[in-house]
Amino acid sequence: MLNRRLFLIGAAAAIPLAGLSVRPALAATPKTFAPDGLAIKGYDPVAYFTEEKPVEGSADFTHEYNGATWRFASAENRDMFVADPEAYAPQYGGYCAFALSKNAIATSDPDAWTVYEGKLYLNYSLKVRGFWLEDVPGNIALADANWPSVLEK
Repeated sequence: MLNRRLFLIGAAAAIPLAGLSVRPALAATPKTFAPDGLAIKGYDPVAYFTEEKPVEGSADFTHEYNGATWRFASAENRDMFVADPEAYAPQYGGYCAFALSKNAIATSDPDAWTVYEGKLYLNYSLKVRGFWLEDVPGNIALADANWPSVLEK
């Protein structure tokens, strides 16, 4: 459903966002990016912190949170998340953090991730993550200013 509403950002922003597909947020934009109902496309959010890499979650270990199903690689990871979901859930509902810094919404790739100051940020692609990494604190400040109001545009 989200993919049908994607569009390329305008020429002025296209240079720094080369290859980033974004879409305007609509009133019905869910707070959590969850294709097919799965947050982080089924990857375990806790593993980014404990294993320092993306790890696919299992349908055997799930939890409903913020309108999405979250999968985990183990019962231990699920229980850690349930105890403190804000500590493990990606910022900006799992939407692309760099797009949020540009006041736009874009999907994210579980392999394009960064943990910065104890928080998980996802990006549209590895290439876009490169732009994100050029100024993480500045991009966070911009994204924070746009979130969650960008969902209501």
